[in-house]
Amino acid sequence: MIKNDILLRAANGQITERPPIWIMRQAGRILPEYRALRSKYKDFKDFIYTSNATAEATLQPVNALGVDAAIIFSDILVIPEALGCNYNMMESRGPVFNKSIDSEYDIKQLKSPEAALQTLNYVFESISIVKQELQSEIPLIGFAGAPWTIFAYMVEGKGSKDFSKAKKMLYTNEQASRQLLQKITDTTILYLKEKVNRGCNIIQLFDSWAGILSPIHFQQFSIPYLNQISKAFPEVPVIVFAKGAMLNLNIINILDCQVLGLDWNIEMNTARRIVGENRVLQGNLDPCALYSDIVEIEKSAETIIKQAGKHHIFNLGHGVYPDTDPQKVKALIDYVKAYNY
Repeated sequence: MIKNDILLRAANGQITERPPIWIMRQAGRILPEYRALRSKYKDFKDFIYTSNATAEATLQPVNALGVDAAIIFSDILVIPEALGCNYNMMESRGPVFNKSIDSEYDIKQLKSPEAALQTLNYVFESISIVKQELQSEIPLIGFAGAPWTIFAYMVEGKGSKDFSKAKKMLYTNEQASRQLLQKITDTTILYLKEKVNRGCNIIQLFDSWAGILSPIHFQQFSIPYLNQISKAFPEVPVIVFAKGAMLNLNIINILDCQVLGLDWNIEMNTARRIVGENRVLQGNLDPCALYSDIVEIEKSAETIIKQAGKHHIFNLGHGVYPDTDPQKVKALIDYVKAYNY
C-alpha cells in the first residue's frame, strides 16, 4: 500500500482533498544536487546507463521538493536504441542517429520487441533501487515516448523543428509508416509492462511532437497507437500528454486512458468544457510562470485549480526550464499541497 496515494486516487477518478502535484522534469536540471551528480559522468548516455545514478536522480526531487510522486529518470530514446537505432546526444544539437529509417527494409532490420526488451535492464534495475528506497511512501511514475514521437526521431534521424522527413513518410509510404508505428507500439507495451512489474504505479506517455501533425494525421497515426498502449494497462492508470495538440483535444478525449495531460496553450476552463466535468486532467501552468514572484505563481496556480475542478492533477504545461529557481518550484508545490477544495 502506498502511504501518500493522492495521485493514484485522483488518476482513478476519485475526488481528493486537494490536487496532487508532481512536475515534469522534476528529476534533473533545476537541482544543484543533480548537476553535481551528472558531472561525474562523461556524457548523458553514460549517465542514464548507470542504474544507481538514475535512481539517485529520481529520488532527489522527492527529498528536495516534496512532490506527490517520483518519476523514474530515463529518456524516451531508449526505445529506438533498444530496437537498433543507435544515437549520440550532441551538446546544443540534441540526438543524432547513426542511421535513419528510410524504408521497409530498414524496418525489417530492427530487433524484435522481445529482443529489444533484453537490452533495457539498466532501466528496470533503476526502478528496483528506487522502489526499495521509497519504502511505499509515494507512487512511482514510469514513462515512455508515444509511438508517433519515437517514429519522428527514428525516421528524421535527429531532432527537428518540423520533422518534415518523418511526415513525408506518412504521406508517401503509409504501409511502412504503420509497420514502424506498430513495432514501436509493441515494444513500448512490453517495456512499460516490465516497468509495472518492477513497481511503477502509474505510467505517462509523452507525445512530444503531436502538435506538428495535421488533425487527420494525428487521428490516423497517433491516436490508434496511443489507444493500444492505454488499453494494455488495466492494472494501472495511464496519463497521455500530447504536447501542442490542444486543438485536437476533442479527439484526444476519446482515448481509453485515465488522465489527459494539457500543455499551457489552452485555458483550463476551455479544456474542461471540451472533456466534461468528470474527465481527469493534468496540468497546465506555463513553465515560464515560475519566473514570476511567488505571489504571482500562487495566483496562477489558484486560477488553474479553480477552473479545473476536483478531477485534477496539478503539473506544468511542459517540463520545468533549467534556469528556474528551485525555491519557486518548492513554493508552488507547497501552495498546492496546502490547498483545500
